[in-house]
Amino acid sequence: MTSSLPGPAYRIVTERLVVRCWNPEDAPLLKAAIDASLDHLKPFMAWAFNEPEELEKKIERIRIQRAKFDRGDDFVFGVFSADERRVVGGTGLHPRVGEGALEIGYWIHAAEINQGFATEVSAALTRAAFEVWGVQRVEIHCDPLNLASASVPRKLGFTHEATLRQRYHYRGDEWTDMMIWTLFAKEYLASPAAKAAIQAYDAAGRRII
Repeated sequence: MTSSLPGPAYRIVTERLVVRCWNPEDAPLLKAAIDASLDHLKPFMAWAFNEPEELEKKIERIRIQRAKFDRGDDFVFGVFSADERRVVGGTGLHPRVGEGALEIGYWIHAAEINQGFATEVSAALTRAAFEVWGVQRVEIHCDPLNLASASVPRKLGFTHEATLRQRYHYRGDEWTDMMIWTLFAKEYLASPAAKAAIQAYDAAGRRII
């Protein structure tokens, strides 16, 4: 069945950032950003322990992510400065939380923290999830010890539904608790996320928001 929705959004422009699908030529910028942020990422991001990764592997990883994006299987984005010369972080809309829902994930370059970028990106993706993807709910998951990450959904009007014990496989035999934050479609228009100033474009560069 063909969707009537005008998406997905391949490129989203916010007040300070460009959030777009990764391209293989972004690999050097991505690698540099991750390599410079490992000490910042490792306390909460299990994937950071697989880094640093060789550039060729990074290129291949981006190709795989792009293929999933094009197929509609998963939506991983790069977060760039307005001129797209600098990687500010990474984010995504992930369908792993069930039918009619997307989960927002995010990480920010160690040199770019405490500037509100995670909130700006998450607001943009929340708006895109509801207005382009047409989902029924959006979730954000985070470690309860990651206070900066937990502040993002709180600012955007998400509800803390539960803290599940030992639900995130961190590494080896280590498991951590996981906070579940949710925003439903019927709550979205009254949320701060709905007021995010964004422009969203499809794969052909046509504006859809």
